[in-house]
Amino acid sequence: MTEQGGIVHIGGYTAHSGGRATGIVAARRDPLSGALSPLGTVAVTPSPSFLVRHPRLPVLYAVNELPHGEVSAFRVGSDGDLTPLGTRPTGGAEPCHLAVVPDGGHLVVANYGGGSVAVFPLDPDGVPGDRSDLVAHEGHGPDPERQEHAHAHMVNPAPGRGPLLAVDLGTDSVYRYDLDAASGRLVPRAPRVRTAAGSGPRHLARHPDGRRCWVAGELDASVTAYEMTDGALHQRGRVDASDRPGHVQPSEIAVGPDGRFLYVANRGVGTVAVFALAGELPELVAEVDTGGEWPRHFARAGEHLYVADERADMVRVFRVDPETGVPAPVGEPVPVPSPTCVLP
Repeated sequence: MTEQGGIVHIGGYTAHSGGRATGIVAARRDPLSGALSPLGTVAVTPSPSFLVRHPRLPVLYAVNELPHGEVSAFRVGSDGDLTPLGTRPTGGAEPCHLAVVPDGGHLVVANYGGGSVAVFPLDPDGVPGDRSDLVAHEGHGPDPERQEHAHAHMVNPAPGRGPLLAVDLGTDSVYRYDLDAASGRLVPRAPRVRTAAGSGPRHLARHPDGRRCWVAGELDASVTAYEMTDGALHQRGRVDASDRPGHVQPSEIAVGPDGRFLYVANRGVGTVAVFALAGELPELVAEVDTGGEWPRHFARAGEHLYVADERADMVRVFRVDPETGVPAPVGEPVPVPSPTCVLP
């Protein structure tokens, strides 16, 4: 079967956040070469720093990372055009991540500045209703500049019946919640999982086996491995996110589609690290220069990896070797202003 091409949407920082984007950009993807052909800005919206699609409906959601945070919904057309469906306040500052729960009934948002998690019911057309819950995290970490209070950085719903995980950089914690579908409210599962002090957990990646996951520590440049049992996370160990010297600052973390490799973007050193997952802990097998300054996010589509480099104003295309798992750049970088999220 020949892989189909498709539309890639790219979020970024606008002038509201000191960036150069004007909203959400669309690009057409060639499935064979991986090349992206930009189609221009398809939605003018402030600082759409993270994007997600509904699991069944042609609807795209974006956080608007503003002091008074918002979430915006768009209907996706066949050519990647976006029609606004509505905007809702998130109840917190600087929302930076969002996810739709697997049944498509609710949208969950992480407010970074507000240190809180918001929930929105979605109607049959995927349009968000009034916020049904807002849960604020409490506490701080040892870093006085980055951990002065809670900073929710990611929301990660379980693909099955397990808990929703909320990763909080400010409190060095992974919070666990059950979502009550009837009320749209989050029910905490105690206790929260505490990461190493000062690690600053940013993003989490689950393995397809449903048993393992890994957390990227933004502040201590770590990757921590966990075993998941009945919704509980048990730490298995820690490895460095990069072999390079300097201020590493990991950003995105994800498992490859076949479950053999783990990928980590390291902003401070401009690399994507590749880890084999055959052993008890991830084993670094390669670290690839992205050719940019600040790889903020990446996403896989087919055999290609798309890396958004926020400060270099580009998306770089890589082909992933199916045997070694190592990405190699193909073609020229695609100019995109202040990209922060790639959504194939």
